[in-house]
Amino acid sequence: MSDAGAKKTYLVKRLNGKVEASETGGMETLSLQQWAGAEVLTDFAFPWSELPAPATIFRALWDDENFYFRFVVEDADVVMAEGADAKEMVVGSDRVEIFFTPGDDLDPYYALEMDPRGVVLSYEARFHRRMDWSWCCPSLRLCPALTDSGYDVEGVIPLATFRELACLHQSERGLFLKAGLFRAEFSHGEGDAAVVKDWISWVDPGGEVPDFHVPEAFGVLEFEGS
Repeated sequence: MSDAGAKKTYLVKRLNGKVEASETGGMETLSLQQWAGAEVLTDFAFPWSELPAPATIFRALWDDENFYFRFVVEDADVVMAEGADAKEMVVGSDRVEIFFTPGDDLDPYYALEMDPRGVVLSYEARFHRRMDWSWCCPSLRLCPALTDSGYDVEGVIPLATFRELACLHQSERGLFLKAGLFRAEFSHGEGDAAVVKDWISWVDPGGEVPDFHVPEAFGVLEFEGS
């Protein structure tokens, strides 16, 4: 990980080996050995709190067809809200998030908010917070899991999806995405009601009011060997 000008940068390494097809017909998952070849990103913090943030680990890999990502989350109190639809369920739950955008003006940008069950709230938006809730990420596949220490969310997005959305850019260094990586951390309060504890981010967007929907919250994912 490094800083590219004012932007934090994460190196997405090329996947070593082939992806094994799922025997159950679900998402293809990577082996632990393959994930061991990815850069480990642990640089997550509470931008609006002096408290230390619980551990969040992000890894990503890529091949000619897909972008693979995995969040490993430490959480002693996993909150999963009920609701009539994905929006109601996800907005009140612990979750990890990936935003990506064609340009720094966030006009538009795309958001994936994924809870520990694999329920996804996806939307297209335009600065500032003008959401189109009808948008769904094409061909997103997830494999969530509750663990003894929290939860994992592993996923796959075809590179074709990023290209169709004009989000996959080319520079002299290779392919890259302008992306934000976030986590919403909830806990159970009085009467078992869910209350937001704080917001966790890879990039500190600054500002006095918690807000990830700003250009300052985005970094760069660079694709090694592209």
